[in-house]
Amino acid sequence: MLRQETIVALASPEGMGAIHVIRMSGEEAIAIANECFQGTSLLDVPSHSAHYGYFVDRSNAKAIQRIDEVLITVFRSPKSFTTEDCVEISCHGSMVIAQKIINTLIQAGAVPAEAGEFTLRAFLHGRIDLTQAEAVADLIASKSEHDRTIALNQMRGGFRNQLKNLRSELVKFKALVELELDFGEEDVEFAERQDLLDLIAQIRSVIKPLAESFTLGNVIKEGLVTVIAGKPNAGKSTLLNALLRDNRAIVSNIAGTTRDTIEEVIQFEGFRLRLIDTAGLRESDDIIEQVGVAKAKEELAKAQLMLYVFDAGQESPHSVRKHVESLNHDSAVILIGNKMDECDDTEVWQEAFPESTLVSLTQEAEDGISLIQDKIIAVLQGLGDIHSDVILTNSRHVYSLKEALASMEKVEQALKLGLTGDLLSSDIQQSLNALGNITGEVTNDEVLGYIFSKFCIGK
Repeated sequence: MLRQETIVALASPEGMGAIHVIRMSGEEAIAIANECFQGTSLLDVPSHSAHYGYFVDRSNAKAIQRIDEVLITVFRSPKSFTTEDCVEISCHGSMVIAQKIINTLIQAGAVPAEAGEFTLRAFLHGRIDLTQAEAVADLIASKSEHDRTIALNQMRGGFRNQLKNLRSELVKFKALVELELDFGEEDVEFAERQDLLDLIAQIRSVIKPLAESFTLGNVIKEGLVTVIAGKPNAGKSTLLNALLRDNRAIVSNIAGTTRDTIEEVIQFEGFRLRLIDTAGLRESDDIIEQVGVAKAKEELAKAQLMLYVFDAGQESPHSVRKHVESLNHDSAVILIGNKMDECDDTEVWQEAFPESTLVSLTQEAEDGISLIQDKIIAVLQGLGDIHSDVILTNSRHVYSLKEALASMEKVEQALKLGLTGDLLSSDIQQSLNALGNITGEVTNDEVLGYIFSKFCIGK
């Protein structure tokens, strides 16, 4: 999987900008860059030093072509991201210039990098583990403040360190259990069974919260799927526009104006909210409206939060409760009573629904929107501790943690039944393998290929 050639790729986004950065890594990186550089010789310069000069094409010895003024930064092995000799070339931000530089480096001996190959080399050389490599991709793709923070914490090794400690303790116990097998005829126990049971409880207390943190982590990474639902003309589109602070949806007194779903993403308190406005939920003979209602129900089935809007002047607490319960959903619900100031008896609503789920909208729309936002924050806080050091956002990690837990449960049962050490050792190894899959210590090439193929070229 590890190629020996020196690789090169554009490290900055394609397009026009102030500068572009071309990255090169491998045994010949400095020599190749030096061949194409007109300025200080790079062969003996110290690591982490930058040098100004001209990038040149020497393919025609009679007419050396200057391509651009550049700044070349040299990183010597092992003090680089990949642990190999690396060079970064900063040039003016034209794709024509950047591509010419890359082509010239390839002619001089480099080869085009594959997707994620720089990070793959860092992983294969032991610079980072697989969780940190994945965090690099997550950090680049982060779309919210919390998303960025989680990826950065994981890249720094917080998750890796927790797994490393667990694996270390398991390896120690596995070694003691296997030592017993070597002295099988002497009926000797080197591994105290109660100590192993205590270790299992400790591992469970670490792994279980980590796996459960994925509920919050997935919302942070993908956004909270928030569906605005209710009967026709209840004020759903008005609410969407108010939350977006933009006239995104058509607002009309005519019931059934919204026929299709409208989806927008907003940044909210460091989270991403995927707001989906839907058609009014009612029986209709209009075929197009029927399709809209069907799509609304599909979105509700996938929702993590439902903002149910109703006209307080036209509904009763009983009718609202009945309609919400009839909908096929497994989401948190915030009830939004529109035109509550036109209602004769507001106390009946307050008595029927807890304060945590009901928002009363009046003509003071801004106050109502602020209350809705407070309720949304409460829903998000209920998903987990946003200030936790490690929050999982990768389903692969969760799957492996659950595998490790299942193996630990087998070990626990084997201990309670007094089963032999060889069975204990086998189950402990399964748990070690599951944890090793997360960090990449026992991950096969096919899985690695899939993970790194999702990276951008140049990273």
